[in-house]
Amino acid sequence: MKLFLKGAKCFSDKCPIEKRNFAPGQHGRDRKAKIVGYGLQLREKQKAKRIYFTLESQFREYYEKASRTPGVTGELLLQQLERRLDNVAFRLGFASSRRQARQLVRHGHVEVNGRKVNIPSYQVSVNDQIKVRPNSQKLGIVESASEFASHNPAPNWLSVDHANRSGKVLALPKREDVNLPVNEQLIVELYSK
Repeated sequence: MKLFLKGAKCFSDKCPIEKRNFAPGQHGRDRKAKIVGYGLQLREKQKAKRIYFTLESQFREYYEKASRTPGVTGELLLQQLERRLDNVAFRLGFASSRRQARQLVRHGHVEVNGRKVNIPSYQVSVNDQIKVRPNSQKLGIVESASEFASHNPAPNWLSVDHANRSGKVLALPKREDVNLPVNEQLIVELYSK
């Protein structure tokens, strides 16, 4: 499945998944294994883990925190994953992929409420101001990503100022704001066994 992990490359016709939509190897076209039950649940969890670049232990902690909080566990899990600083930097258009946004945060190019934050798993809150640091605004990857993102609308829960390369968290993300091919109910079923 196409997870858009490679940035701008997979938006074109040259994406390997578009060229060859079958398993690798000599018998890739012949066999199509039917995945049911546990395998389907595991695949959904792995998909979410790889989209957000989390470790197994981190992902488990996100689930446990979501299960302790009153509300729908699957939606709360996705909400926590969406509120990660590296994901918010990607959604604001500071980088062209989540991996690139993670590196921007890790290298200290992003600040939250005027303070440098270099932890990709930092959870942003409502009314937090996120922006690229003044010395980093001239970076080539930030400029190209901002140009690319200016054509795409920002999610409803964020407000973006492309000129100043900054944004603000207006509200917590809802399930309809997360347009990813993830079935969070299967993840909840997997962990609740």
